[in-house]
Amino acid sequence: MDEANDRYTIGELARRTGLSTRTIRFWSDNGVLPPAERSAGGYRLYRADAVGRLHLARTLRELGLGLDSVREVLDRQSTLAEVAASHVEALEAQIQLLRLNRAVLRNALSRDDKTEGLALMHKLARLPARERQQLIDGFVDRVFADIDDPDALVIAEFMREMPPRLPADPTSAQVDAWIELAELVSDDDFQHTMRQMVLRGGSDNRIEFGLTVRPVILEHARPAVEKGITAGSAAGRAILDRIVPADLSDSESQALLEWLDLVAEPRVERYWELLSLIDNRSPEPSSVPAFAWVAAALRAHR
Repeated sequence: MDEANDRYTIGELARRTGLSTRTIRFWSDNGVLPPAERSAGGYRLYRADAVGRLHLARTLRELGLGLDSVREVLDRQSTLAEVAASHVEALEAQIQLLRLNRAVLRNALSRDDKTEGLALMHKLARLPARERQQLIDGFVDRVFADIDDPDALVIAEFMREMPPRLPADPTSAQVDAWIELAELVSDDDFQHTMRQMVLRGGSDNRIEFGLTVRPVILEHARPAVEKGITAGSAAGRAILDRIVPADLSDSESQALLEWLDLVAEPRVERYWELLSLIDNRSPEPSSVPAFAWVAAALRAHR
């Protein structure tokens, strides 16, 4: 130390702070610790407050702040609170990304093929909420394009209001569900199937069937499926008669059959199941087997 002027060399600062001379020199070169002056031999000399400045700089660096932010705090161009607030926001984004990465890797461990689809999984999982909403909105736009049926538009709006919101720390099941959902709504064949359901919905009794027939089907056909009763059997016919009136006209039977074929599409039900899984809700028991059973019974007995 230069006793007369109370100045420290880099070596003396290193002994007092425990930092390496290389680190101090690097920070000095980057403006974190500008020298007060130079000695007659050309050595950098620093004021006594350099020790405290270095201790603070080390703490901020260990907390993850970049040198520019450290310099702003030390030079008081920004308050510590301002820099900390912006850094906390950045850290939270990094933490969420790390959690997503962890979930994707956990997901990959459960797959037989450890490499196929990993890049796609990573890309889909990292989509921000806005882009996830855009993915769903684009799907709904294509399915309901040029549709003016009020009932269909209500369904479209309902679908838009159910965006897939991944939590900050998603489980492997939630990531898996989101990836499957993203792949499903991007599939041209699934979009076409949904589009056909919407186009045909305006001319059938879809709403009436959904409100009146669906509960009866689930009440009678679901137990029949669980018990293994064949749709074409005599027992199957007796169950069908409890669901569908025997005097139903041919045209009404055909309309009901077309509706059953639509709602028995497994991928449509899977769409709603995936939304439930992402939202950490237990999906309802599958209705598809019951609908398919009634359709088969109608074809066999009517």
